[in-house]
Amino acid sequence: MLYLTLRQYEYVCAIGRHGSLSAAAQRLNVSQPALSNALTRVESHLGYPLFARRRGAAMALTPQGRKFIEEAEAVLNRAALLEQSKQPLTGENRLRLGCFVDLAPFLLAQSLHRLREALPDVVLTHGVETFEGLISGLIDGRYDFALTYDLGMDAGFLCKKLFDSTPHALLSPDHTLARAEQVTLTELAAHPLILSKEGLSAQHVLALFRRKGLNPTISHRAESLELSRSLAAHGEGIGISYTSPKSGFSYDQVRLVSLPITDPDATESVVLARHGTGPTDPLITQAEHALVTLLRKD
Repeated sequence: MLYLTLRQYEYVCAIGRHGSLSAAAQRLNVSQPALSNALTRVESHLGYPLFARRRGAAMALTPQGRKFIEEAEAVLNRAALLEQSKQPLTGENRLRLGCFVDLAPFLLAQSLHRLREALPDVVLTHGVETFEGLISGLIDGRYDFALTYDLGMDAGFLCKKLFDSTPHALLSPDHTLARAEQVTLTELAAHPLILSKEGLSAQHVLALFRRKGLNPTISHRAESLELSRSLAAHGEGIGISYTSPKSGFSYDQVRLVSLPITDPDATESVVLARHGTGPTDPLITQAEHALVTLLRKD
């Protein structure tokens, strides 16, 4: 028995395309209550929300909502073709992978390769973002899952830990700490630091110091990891990074020293994150398994 009608599918898809009840109602030339009732009926039947309602903002699709609307539109297209006595089109399975900008050079290429091996019939797209960009992308459905650090995500996100990452101090070979084998946050706090210009990243690093009652001086806020490495190599301060090439040279071929920071509470987890509390799409489950198998370090 069919519990949802094609009309309800049409109404929900219109809301998703136009971002609000009022815009969809105007487009379809129906009342807003009719659309609202259809959406309530569909969500009640499914048992999970299709849209995130935020005061003063457009109705953003949840990841489950985006998937539902893609499939609902495919159903509507097939129905239209049947009415015209034509063969229905074959739908496409799609996955969208996001990756934190500093992790992308290390993890993204191998992850895309593994996903294409495991899911050859899936159309795969990706994006590289800051923490804020990934969080908003996961919430509004631009990404199905993301490779990132476990920062800035609340209980609405599900995270699978892949491995722990130890931060490193990046400094010039002429620096007074350069001959050490490792350093602590207390030792670093006595010297000017180079932090990322990315908000959550800088906040996280500063919080590590402040939990110990330390207030370091910031000499630069770098727009990229390689700029941070170059500034450090030229003696402009000490860079702090959770991801860094093994090369002992910056991009401009100046010698660079990288020392592990030994404070246990400075270690941060790299995770595979997704947003939503509804049922997990089987395709996403397959993709997550492929990535966890590839990247997890025990």
